[in-house]
Amino acid sequence: MLAPGTLDKFGTVDHEKAESFGWKQEDADAWLKKPVTVLIPAAMGNAVTEENVNDINFDTVKVYAEAANTPTTLEADEVLKAKGVYMIPDFICNAGGVTVSYFEEVQNNMNFYWSKEEVIEKLDRIMTNAFNAVADLAEERKCYTRDAAYLISLQRVAKAVEGRGWVKPKK
Repeated sequence: MLAPGTLDKFGTVDHEKAESFGWKQEDADAWLKKPVTVLIPAAMGNAVTEENVNDINFDTVKVYAEAANTPTTLEADEVLKAKGVYMIPDFICNAGGVTVSYFEEVQNNMNFYWSKEEVIEKLDRIMTNAFNAVADLAEERKCYTRDAAYLISLQRVAKAVEGRGWVKPKK
């Protein structure tokens, strides 16, 4: 975080002021090498690749939370899996915004609006249940959390397709 007074009126960093507060500019992939417990790729897709995944400090990183859409390539994901890093896949980790957009659509369709507290409570319940379902299945099946998340997703899609009568249930 930048110290107060380090931005000009246009939001541009005043490097001299920022450096006086201890700020330093680093290489683009420096964040991967940080000795952190939770690593959160949050800016763009394909940020962690086969070429840079081994820059991650696997001595300290225990949780990898994908806050961006598809920030990890398949090859990099295999490395994370092999290293035993706890993965919170993007479609679980960053689904809050999409979920709240759905809430907005529901409210607009009903012309009935919830308070901020109600929205937060509903979001918390949905996100917590989704995370716990993935965590529980991964533990139960002794599988990677991304694989558990995909299994749950596929089961839910299959149930929805069956419920709409698009396919007949398998007996």
